Amino acid sequence: MNVTTVLDTVVIFLWLLFAGLLALALTRATRGKSVKGMSAALLVTAIVAVILSSISAGLVFIQPEQRGVVISAVAPNGYREQPLQPGLNWIIPFFENVKIYPISRQTYTMSIAPSEGAIQGDDSITARTADGQEIFVDSSVIFAVDPAQVIKVHIEWQDRYVDGLVRPLSRGVIRDAVSQFGVEEVYSTKRDEMKQYITEALSQKLKDNGLLLVEFVLRNITFSPEYAASVEQKQIAEQLAQQARFVVEQRKQEAEQARQVAQGQADAAVIRARGDADARLIQAQAEAQALERLSQALKEQPELLQYTFINRLGPGVQTIFLPNNVPYLFPLPTGGASTAPGAFELLPTPLPSPTPLPTPTP
Repeated sequence: MNVTTVLDTVVIFLWLLFAGLLALALTRATRGKSVKGMSAALLVTAIVAVILSSISAGLVFIQPEQRGVVISAVAPNGYREQPLQPGLNWIIPFFENVKIYPISRQTYTMSIAPSEGAIQGDDSITARTADGQEIFVDSSVIFAVDPAQVIKVHIEWQDRYVDGLVRPLSRGVIRDAVSQFGVEEVYSTKRDEMKQYITEALSQKLKDNGLLLVEFVLRNITFSPEYAASVEQKQIAEQLAQQARFVVEQRKQEAEQARQVAQGQADAAVIRARGDADARLIQAQAEAQALERLSQALKEQPELLQYTFINRLGPGVQTIFLPNNVPYLFPLPTGGASTAPGAFELLPTPLPSPTPLPTPTP
């Protein structure tokens, strides 16, 4: 509650008090009673009420989100050149009055939905694209009165700037913008470009009339039923084609995966073959070295072959039959140095030298 509201309340109370006193005085006078004391009260109440009424008529409180246009009977142009700023302001009582305008943001919506727009029912903008297709545009215009041009708005539009300026300008600019683009560009590739075009054009036109465009909202674009059906069929065809491309790509990936698996198996087989070959080569080299060492040992100690042969005989062998032309071993006589059954003795007859084994090539 501001000062002007309190003062207006006091003024109303004083005038009611004055009316009550006046009625009481008239009642007393009709009954022949004295009204001298009441006359003074009536006079004082009337003077105070007039003074406070004059003060109340001269005081104007402007809210922060408002600006006031002073309509003056004493100004040359019929109005003050500067609008009233927020706070408590003084005007000439009974010769000036104030028209208050909001400078806060306002939203004007035009929608196909019956309950969303400023006007009940379908209030969307019907427009035609460059290729002749009919579309329906839902939009919202967020704007505000320019604080520096409140007087201009009052002179040119008064309270009609919403229905008389914002609405027709917005609808006209939207139709002009839509006509610059094809139907596919409107809903896909150049939607943002069209919105930018509308924003710039509408901002300039509103600015020329004392309003500021805060934001233009392109809410929705609706197509005719026939075109919507064709767009849906096109999208279905594109989705099917995309799915087919996906299947082909999947098959390619599976084939590549199978090829890589086969290549890996082939590489593994080659590695295993190389490993086996290397192992056989190492084994052959080891056997060759063993044969070479054995051959060398037999060269140096020929009797080693006989010792090995005897050492590998079974423990139960007592007699060995040999060819008559190879008298290597004979049974020992019973009265000899050893009478153990199965014992043998090496004859002094010299054994033929063993033929050297060929040295294997590593």
